[in-house]
Amino acid sequence: MGYYRCIIRRQTTVAMRNRKKLVVLSGAGISAESGLQTFRDSDGLWMGHDIATVATPEGYATNPELVLQFYNMRRREVASAKPNPAHFALAAMEAEYDVTIITQNIDDLHERSGSTNVVHLHGEIFKMFSPAFPNEFIKIEGDIQMGNCCGAGIQYRPFVVWFGEAVPMIEKAIELSRSADFFAVIGTSLQVYPAASLIEFVPPTSPVFIIDKKIPYLHSSTGIIKIEMSATEGVPVFR
Repeated sequence: MGYYRCIIRRQTTVAMRNRKKLVVLSGAGISAESGLQTFRDSDGLWMGHDIATVATPEGYATNPELVLQFYNMRRREVASAKPNPAHFALAAMEAEYDVTIITQNIDDLHERSGSTNVVHLHGEIFKMFSPAFPNEFIKIEGDIQMGNCCGAGIQYRPFVVWFGEAVPMIEKAIELSRSADFFAVIGTSLQVYPAASLIEFVPPTSPVFIIDKKIPYLHSSTGIIKIEMSATEGVPVFR
């Protein structure tokens, strides 16, 4: 029995290694169906705030307490949200594909639905860091208060990539896009750069799927399969 068990294990390992690579770029649209507000409303505000006041280094320098309060509220909102069928469908696809999700979202709904390989381009709401130690991230569940400082006496801030800041995971995301056998864009208008540029790095022989209620205009539609549905409707169809 031990011999056959080893053979089965070896065959399973080879099969897993040879699975096609599915790379997914997800955006605010998939989280919106779990009740989380999209990054920018039609009036240009995010949860009632001007983007410049809560999502830029300058806004944080001007009023750090306001920015901390904003993300504390956002963290509580994410904690109460639940993954939706689109999240679960993507997680289930790991049984058939080598799936990596590159997300523009700072929530953890992909992880909570069971996805095991998630790259966050714009940070994670349940982490904080000190600018004195920019590569050391601390997991948190509650609020960040003024006076919560690192050992160097520097205020902790949310681990969120703001406008005007570098996107530290973009190089890894580019590499993943280049390796994709299939690439799917879900719930994003492809308006926020550099994330929107990832579609340009997908090999020309790899099919690209776009799942959104409003398919964004693209200069080239060669090799693109459009599924004009919401994430919760379209991801199960795509699967």
